[in-house]
Amino acid sequence: MYISSSATSACSVEPGSVKDVGTILGILGLTRTPFAVKGGGHATNPGFSSTSGVEIAMVRFNDISVNTAAGTVDVGSGLVWDDVYKVLDSTGFNVVGGRIPTVGVAGVSLGGGFSFLSSQYGLAIDNIEAFELVFPNGTTTSVTSENTDLWFALKGGFNNFGIVTKFTFTLHPQGQIWGGVVSYAPDQLAAVNAAILKYQQHEDIKAAVEATLILFYDGPTLPAGVFDEFLSIPTTQSTVSTRSFLDFFSSLVFANVPPSTRGFYSGIPLTQYSPAVLDAITNQTKFWGDKWSALDNTLSFAVAIEPFDSGVFSYGSGSAYPPDRSHALLPSTLSLGYTNASLDKFMAKSLREFTDTVQAAAVADGQNVSRAAPYVNYALFDTPLEILYGAGLPRLHSIKNSVDPDNVMGLAGGWKF
Repeated sequence: MYISSSATSACSVEPGSVKDVGTILGILGLTRTPFAVKGGGHATNPGFSSTSGVEIAMVRFNDISVNTAAGTVDVGSGLVWDDVYKVLDSTGFNVVGGRIPTVGVAGVSLGGGFSFLSSQYGLAIDNIEAFELVFPNGTTTSVTSENTDLWFALKGGFNNFGIVTKFTFTLHPQGQIWGGVVSYAPDQLAAVNAAILKYQQHEDIKAAVEATLILFYDGPTLPAGVFDEFLSIPTTQSTVSTRSFLDFFSSLVFANVPPSTRGFYSGIPLTQYSPAVLDAITNQTKFWGDKWSALDNTLSFAVAIEPFDSGVFSYGSGSAYPPDRSHALLPSTLSLGYTNASLDKFMAKSLREFTDTVQAAAVADGQNVSRAAPYVNYALFDTPLEILYGAGLPRLHSIKNSVDPDNVMGLAGGWKF
């Protein structure tokens, strides 16, 4: 996604079958050659989906097979979510998947997967029926709930256990929705914060907000009371309407990131958005925004407020992520972009300070999040594995060693067990 996370590979290979994937892994393991597995390539941490070694581009794993009788759809791991929703648009069904058209299926589905439908059905990993997995030794298997260890490990454990070539998702009925993007002037920030606080009190699991700001309701007509506070604020732009899910989703194409942009994501785990937390986010944005923009006039920065239903983690069984399903953690996101390469260390360090300050404000406000796991797809590269995976980390180490004793997957980037 960012040039700072995109290494130039020595070569790229595009496997077209599970046999190809197995052969490639065998060669890389034998020669101990560093590699990366690229699905959508949206990872912002350096080395997570790119490498100076061999890039395994999964683009040819692009089949989508809908089985309405079984209530499932098979999706290749080289696709992005826009590909998936386009095929499903005419079927009357949908899946719990990504929220940005260009994001890859694989990263979302191996990292947890928050969706516009998550308050109704849980995470993407809670709606997967099977993974087609090529082991580091070249053999292939279908991982289902009967394989308790790998079933646990693949749901949030990324590429530590082999390469997933296909996902089988549960289908859910999908009709028209109400939604779109709304934009507000800076002087409306206090009103937007008040609307976020009020929205958290509602109990309609068909509603979703991503406060950058996207409004979504899974139905053609918006019930009274769901988004009243947001809609009462004067907007500078609004695209909300009744439309198909695909039309809504395809409209979420924001300004393209210039190819020279560097940057990072960071996630802040929260149990709720309180006035103290929103004030901390506002204050840190002003404090660091002034410093960042003084150093780089190409600066871009956004905070995504994501108030999911409190039961969002209750739909699935044990998984690598989240390490604790007893209560919801909201996957708040900081995204920072700039072009000055000499600022890489400073920008990462300051984004960490921003994250830690807001998290400390949440702790001071009574939230039990001092060692809470940020959403792994948003976590900054310096986040300890012990924080991301908690008490499940020893089990993940054990599973990894059992299926990859030669540590072939350790030659690839990412969160490594």
